[in-house]
Amino acid sequence: MWRPGPVVMMKKMSVLLVVVLMILFGGPLSTSSATASAAGGNATRSVGNGKHKHQKPKPLAPALIVFGDSIVDPGNNNDIHTIIKANFPPYGNDLQNHRPTGRFCNGRIPTDFIASRLGIKDLLPPYLSPQPLEKHDLVTGVSFASGGTGFDPLTPQLASVISLPDQLTMFHDYLAKVRDAAGDARASEILSRGIFAICAGSDDVANTYFTLRARSNYDHASYAQLLVQHATGFVEDLIRAGARRVAFIGIPPIGCVPSQRTMSGGIDRGCSQGHNEVAVAYNAGMVQQLAALRAKYPGTLLVFMDIYGFLYDMMMHPRSYGFTESTRGCCGTGLLEVSVLCNGVTSAVCQDVGDYLFWDSYHPTEKAYKVLADYVFDNYVELILV
Repeated sequence: MWRPGPVVMMKKMSVLLVVVLMILFGGPLSTSSATASAAGGNATRSVGNGKHKHQKPKPLAPALIVFGDSIVDPGNNNDIHTIIKANFPPYGNDLQNHRPTGRFCNGRIPTDFIASRLGIKDLLPPYLSPQPLEKHDLVTGVSFASGGTGFDPLTPQLASVISLPDQLTMFHDYLAKVRDAAGDARASEILSRGIFAICAGSDDVANTYFTLRARSNYDHASYAQLLVQHATGFVEDLIRAGARRVAFIGIPPIGCVPSQRTMSGGIDRGCSQGHNEVAVAYNAGMVQQLAALRAKYPGTLLVFMDIYGFLYDMMMHPRSYGFTESTRGCCGTGLLEVSVLCNGVTSAVCQDVGDYLFWDSYHPTEKAYKVLADYVFDNYVELILV
């Protein structure tokens, strides 16, 4: 079922993708509705809440706070009015109890692995949890990320998802809850010693700029600069909110993910050079802007986490990392299926997900995320823990 003739299937899937993209033109989500929503399917329980005979090692940071898109969204999109969701099978096939949680993956996502290696907890929960988070989960960090969002203000509007400014508003609500539950000292500790991670930008490039052509008056360089401007503003707003340890993740080689190969890579489905040009220009711009912010806010640790080269090498040389397939996803044909197109009714999954770098046509597998998270932790996280 998932090995059709490539030309015929690519045409059929392209038509289906256009239909899905048309659905995306719903009204933007307001801050109030985002904050009031409660995402279904994933109230994570961190391991070790009770008393044990053996004391656990002290966490390397008191909390992990995350902003961004589907790469780090554990389920905030589940109960908002958007088609960008992953709270249905086969998503979550390899999670606890094999249940979908809203993570755009077959299992855990990068922030789960980072939280675990920090000694905080095994799964980082969504802020819009379906049930009130237990005190321990609340004070050790959450994710505000929303699949489909970006730094370009048009991106969350087109996808009807939670914008980055709205995520920051939710963070202020979160701090108030922490103060009520654990006091001002704990809230201050989170701000001063917690790790704040930001991961977005890919949807701006892949969806808003190239697929929807919503910024057709911008060339590659000027669109990259637009993203840099908005991303820099978000980082500065976060610093002004009190964050002192900020990890900023760059855009990966988005032109090499399966869906962008299919839509923009020609008959041979090569990497889209244009996508990658914007990503490279954006990353270079953010390196410069973060350096300027370091000078402006000397008491703040700002680390740019460059994942472009590492992921590109994984995509070009998958066998070196334990994979055999890096140009198709495991779900369905692997050419275009993502979100609602990757489902338990019309999409079969590959026989051995461990062979695949990508789970759907846009998001890596749990195994690939583990490799990436280990790289990020070993090369960058120690820079922000000093």
